[in-house]
Amino acid sequence: MIVSLQFVFLQLELRTSGRTRTCTRRNPYQDQCPGGSCNPQLGDLMVGREAQLSSSSTCGSDGPQKYCIIGYLQGEQKCFTCDSRLPYHRHSNPNSHRIQNIITTFDPDSKMKWWQSENGVHGVSIRLDLETMFQFSHLILTFRSFRPAAMLVERSRDFGRSWKVLRYFSEDCSLHFPSVSTDAAESVDDIVCDSRYSGISSLTNKYFYSLYNMVVQGRCFCHGHAQHCSPVGGRGDVFTQPGMVHGHCVCQHNTAGENCEQCQHFHHDSPWRPGGERPESICRRCFCHGHSDSCHFDAERYQLTNGQSGGVCDECRNRRSGPQCERCAPFFFQDPQRTPEDPLSCIPCDCNLSGSLGAAQCDAQTGRCICKENVEGLRCDRCKHGFYGLREDDPAGCQACRCHTLGSVGCDQQTGACQCERLAVGAFCDRCVEGFWGLGSSGQRCSVCDCDIGGAQCNTCAHEDGQCPCLPNMIGRRCSDPAHGYFLPSLGYFLYEAELAAPLPGSSPIPIPTTPPPSSSLLNPGLLPRCEQYYREQGFDFKVSNGRVVLVRRTRRRTRQKRQRQERSSLPLFPGLALQMIPRQRSADQPATWTGLGLVRVMEGAGLRFTVDNLPSSSDYQLVIAYELEAPSNWLASVSIVMLSPGNRGCPNQPEGTKTVLLPGKSRLGILDAPVCLNAGAQYFVDVALSSQSGSENSHILIDSIGLILSFESVPDLCTQDDVAVSHPFRCVGLAVSDSQESLLEVCEGIIKSLSAKIHKGAVACKCNLIGSLSPSCSKVGGVCECKTNVIGHCCDRCAPLTFGFGPDGCTGCACDPYGSLMESCDPISGQCACRPEVSEQRCDSCQRGLWGFPSCQRCECNGHSEDCDQETGQCVNCRGHTSGNHCERCEEGYHGYPLCRPCLCPELLGSSRFFATSCQYDSQSLSLTCNCLEGHTGPRCDLCSPGYYGNLTLDGARCQECPCNNNVDPSDSSACDTVTGECLRCRHNTAGPRCQSCKPGYYGNAVQQACRECTCDRRGTQVTACPLDSRCFCNAQTGRCPCRTGATGDQCDQCEDGYWNLDGVSGCQPCSCDPTNAVSNVCDKVSGQCLCRPEFGGRQCDECGENHFGNPDLQCVSCDCNLEGTLRPACNPETGECLCRPGVSGILCEECAPGRDSAFPDCKECHPCRDLWSGHVIDILRAAERMSTLIPGTATKPAQHRQQQLIHKWIKECLMMDGYFNKVLSGSRKLKDVIDPNIIIIDPSSLLNTDMENIQQEFTKLLNRLKDNILTLSEDTDSEGGQAVEVSMATRQDAKDKLNTCSSPRGDLTPLEKKVQQLQILPLNKKICGDPGLEDCSGCGGALCTLSTGRRKCGGPNCGGVLPLSVNISETAKRVKEQLQKLPTRLLEYKNKARPPTSAGHKDQYSSSLQKRLSNHADDSERKKNQTKELIQRVREYLMDDLVPPEDISRMAAAVLKLKLPRSREQISSMIEEIKKLLNNAARSQDDLKNLSERAKSSQDLLKQALSLRSETAITADIIDL
Repeated sequence: MIVSLQFVFLQLELRTSGRTRTCTRRNPYQDQCPGGSCNPQLGDLMVGREAQLSSSSTCGSDGPQKYCIIGYLQGEQKCFTCDSRLPYHRHSNPNSHRIQNIITTFDPDSKMKWWQSENGVHGVSIRLDLETMFQFSHLILTFRSFRPAAMLVERSRDFGRSWKVLRYFSEDCSLHFPSVSTDAAESVDDIVCDSRYSGISSLTNKYFYSLYNMVVQGRCFCHGHAQHCSPVGGRGDVFTQPGMVHGHCVCQHNTAGENCEQCQHFHHDSPWRPGGERPESICRRCFCHGHSDSCHFDAERYQLTNGQSGGVCDECRNRRSGPQCERCAPFFFQDPQRTPEDPLSCIPCDCNLSGSLGAAQCDAQTGRCICKENVEGLRCDRCKHGFYGLREDDPAGCQACRCHTLGSVGCDQQTGACQCERLAVGAFCDRCVEGFWGLGSSGQRCSVCDCDIGGAQCNTCAHEDGQCPCLPNMIGRRCSDPAHGYFLPSLGYFLYEAELAAPLPGSSPIPIPTTPPPSSSLLNPGLLPRCEQYYREQGFDFKVSNGRVVLVRRTRRRTRQKRQRQERSSLPLFPGLALQMIPRQRSADQPATWTGLGLVRVMEGAGLRFTVDNLPSSSDYQLVIAYELEAPSNWLASVSIVMLSPGNRGCPNQPEGTKTVLLPGKSRLGILDAPVCLNAGAQYFVDVALSSQSGSENSHILIDSIGLILSFESVPDLCTQDDVAVSHPFRCVGLAVSDSQESLLEVCEGIIKSLSAKIHKGAVACKCNLIGSLSPSCSKVGGVCECKTNVIGHCCDRCAPLTFGFGPDGCTGCACDPYGSLMESCDPISGQCACRPEVSEQRCDSCQRGLWGFPSCQRCECNGHSEDCDQETGQCVNCRGHTSGNHCERCEEGYHGYPLCRPCLCPELLGSSRFFATSCQYDSQSLSLTCNCLEGHTGPRCDLCSPGYYGNLTLDGARCQECPCNNNVDPSDSSACDTVTGECLRCRHNTAGPRCQSCKPGYYGNAVQQACRECTCDRRGTQVTACPLDSRCFCNAQTGRCPCRTGATGDQCDQCEDGYWNLDGVSGCQPCSCDPTNAVSNVCDKVSGQCLCRPEFGGRQCDECGENHFGNPDLQCVSCDCNLEGTLRPACNPETGECLCRPGVSGILCEECAPGRDSAFPDCKECHPCRDLWSGHVIDILRAAERMSTLIPGTATKPAQHRQQQLIHKWIKECLMMDGYFNKVLSGSRKLKDVIDPNIIIIDPSSLLNTDMENIQQEFTKLLNRLKDNILTLSEDTDSEGGQAVEVSMATRQDAKDKLNTCSSPRGDLTPLEKKVQQLQILPLNKKICGDPGLEDCSGCGGALCTLSTGRRKCGGPNCGGVLPLSVNISETAKRVKEQLQKLPTRLLEYKNKARPPTSAGHKDQYSSSLQKRLSNHADDSERKKNQTKELIQRVREYLMDDLVPPEDISRMAAAVLKLKLPRSREQISSMIEEIKKLLNNAARSQDDLKNLSERAKSSQDLLKQALSLRSETAITADIIDL
């Protein structure tokens, strides 16, 4: 972004002109408004700002100033005048070159004006001041002069107070800008120096800077929020120039500001962003619910809302607050009857000052007051639960109650007095009532002690942890489990429920109320008795469970029994009676302390009768009464047992009398001290009368049940009980469980454990056998020990049947073999089975000694050498007399001579350290012993080593071992290795070493695997010492890698490493030595050594200019721009840059076909031979004309005319050079492709081409004028130039005639001539006549021995110097000169008429009118073409400046421009040159000149005849020589 732009030219250089362009970063979101990014159209920022444009130097600003330029032709200097005191005017002040001239306009004379600095002034700057900030796109400079050697572009954002460089340009950045980077710019903010657009050689200080125009392309800087801009300051278009780029943005997207740099008023709900394709770049309107007219953006709020809203309303009205005025102000809240937009929607708060915070503030939405910490309520007018004493001076509002939180339900909010839970007591509710534990520091609410009725001493427990006082050897909080190593004996338990009992006869009668009693808390007193009575009579058990009446149909027997009992008695549910059933419901959070449906409430003095008729055995039983007390007092139960039927009469004594049972107030079980003996199958009445020891009237006790428990002492021996009794430790007869939460077994176990602990006053020690049990502990109930394997018994003290060996590992099974034993059992101590006679062993599973084949035992067959054999196979064992075999039928190894086996001597006895055989044979006939040697041994006694084996057999313990040669020797070769040391002597497979373990020199690989291969080193890259002459190369014996020379690499050293090349060199690979500056890297082609050069450099080492380039590679290589299709190789001269065309191609750039070739480039096929002949004749005539001109008399006497002729030829030559110059202009147009790079300064070739063509046109105009002037001068000084040539020609003709007369005279002396003829030789004669010897090579000028395909002899040619070719050329030249001279008078007359000025006034007017018309037509045509060119250039310029155009389209555009034809074609230029030639050739002559020229023509005719005659004579002479 710029508000000022400045360009500083530091030094001028001689270079072609170009264009400068610098681009800003392209916006990636180019879209249409209003949703996307908006960008005004680009334009020239200089248009309309003439007054804001200035330069530090302008020529002629103080007065006329002369300046000179270097011309296009041979460095000719031209000088002009600059006067810039007044603005430029086409007619009145065309030499004004103010800085305002560079502003691009489309006036017809735009190319006739420019800005120019003073001569010799360096450091010139151009400055453009802008009225506001603009977005700079790119810069175009069209130089009229040569480009400066160094230049920089600066910008300013503070109206020129400070400047920042945008880009540096210099042909030598290190010289002019040493501290600036030369790397390629990665972004538009990078400050770098570019050296691609400056020259090499500097001009003198007398030169100047000059620009045709400068375009600063940009647009108003609107951050992507505007499509149009208006003048700064609010002025209308009437004060501005058309095409001017204005600086005040017409903002969209709810933005504002001169550059749309901020959001519009009341549009700050989203942050301001530059325009883009996303909706987030649009400023959003604030939402204030109609209570504010202004807002601002808050970044923190925007982030907290995840980008939903960032606008904060300012100064909310109507008692509102909040970022969007969405809530009421402090001390106000939203009226639920009104909308948030209603001005009266906020109403005052109504909060208690003592209990609310913030001076009685309330919630702005609900009106709920903001209470203090310990206060609650809509108005904060009461303490929270657990707090009391609301006060205004209390920061928390209320104080915390001092009550125990678990023991209280709160406290009085005024006094703070604690309100205790049902089971808590104390001032602070921190203690539990008797029979409960918790609170205090326990962290638990009050819970029932629930001490085990049998294992605990009483039902009270510790308040802190609930621990009950346990009986001996009982543990657990409830004292319900035996200690480790103790158990509770199992009991048989027969239960009889009190609610099923009958009233005791003789006790207080049960009154039947006439009116229903007060309502019960469980059942409807008016309906339940009648319903209960009814269902019981129908055979259902009636009970209450979880608030529901549950009916269970009884079996017929039980129904009949129950009916009989009900007939006798029926316990009512009504309170206030002597007997009352109290139903109870079970709950998961409270343990059940009763059985059955509930309990029976018995008044003091009353009693119950229980019926017992289900005892299975006659034995002693303990009578137990289960009860609960309503008050902590002791009761007495008078028990009497009446036998109704005797049963099996198993008891010796029957129970008699009444027995008393104490029911302690702190317990729930009462046990009869002495057991009673009851018969099995008998029927008894057990009457229980109850009385209280407290003496209070109307006291009651709750009776649960009575139980009869089989006495533990009645079991004869616990350790000898059978397994059946052990497996059923719990027997609870008559126990009914009504809730599925608890199984019958679990309830029975609990009852048995409690009763057992009560009866035995604690737990009993386990009696586990320490040897037969796994541990000294036993089961908690029943005392069953955990036995080891095969051990049985309650105490684990004996083996199980069919086992034996009671011990620490248990017992072992007998496992007697059924085929060899007489029975399954064995001795319990030893385990010996009872065996059959031929069988033995403990399990009777083997034959006796000397027998085999169990169970069919057979006798062993061992030939008398053994008595034992294998029990399975019968193979003999322990053969005697050195025999062996299955039946001891042969001698063992090392012996011979069965059955009397004698030892083998091979060479010594078996078992000695020198026995080297496996066996031996004794030959009875030869009486010799033959040893069967071990592997590796040989000889009659095996005392020698076999081939391939070695060993020093004289040493003790020595053996023949295989030669350790890794299979690399011939095993049949006795000399393969040393027979004593084992050293390998004859290694094979290209191996070597004492063990043949390595590859021999010159080989590599794995010798152990016979894989040694010959080294394949490349001698070119291997060290000389590793590759001796006439020998193999040496490499690494394992890897085969060869030792390489410096620069060589690879396992075989067969290639050069990076940075080296030429493996075939004398010394191997040579360094690439690439030029460190001009080469991409130091890596070159491994064969050619060619380095990879940068584009403009070449040569093997990149130390020369590259293909199609020339110059000094140390400084810069310049492109020759030659057409490579038409050049040789190299394409141009490396020093001058001149293109080197291939045959058949011509042109400065070798871009066209040469004369005599077809015009289809680049084929350029040869034309027909007649074309070459015609061209050669033309050249010969021209040369002849030149030679003839030297013969014309009077030439030497007029040096002024000679100079004028030279001057005319010089002009012709200059005109011819114009053709080449246009070719250069054409090649310059190809450089338009530079516009593709958006970050470089590019010179606009189109403007320069126009300038160059205008300069050429001016040069042509001046040249024509000078020609006209010189033609008039020549017409006065020209005289006859053909006389002298005619006289010389006549003399030559006369001499030729004399010689011919001499040869043809019959009387002449022919002897000298004959002598001369005889002296003639064919070679000199051929050369003199045809111009070439012509004996061996006939491709040149031919000769006497050269014959054409037509049969004629070949002699002469266009470039041959013989007599015959010369005569032919002279003949043709004379003929053409004749034709031109004949046409000359007519053309001179025409030009004379054209040049003759008009005589009369009418003629003058007519001539003036015609001339004016021609000039006007020419001017109109030039203006039209110029406008067309400008329009085309402008369209191209706009296209290239458009940021939306991709680089591919720009490339295609450049290719299309290259195909365009120039304003004047080559044919037009050639036509202009021909016209100039005609003017020179047809210059006006006087009548005398015409007469003299006619005479010369006549002389030329005579000369032509003489030449023809001489030609015929020469032909005759050639025929004579041929003969």
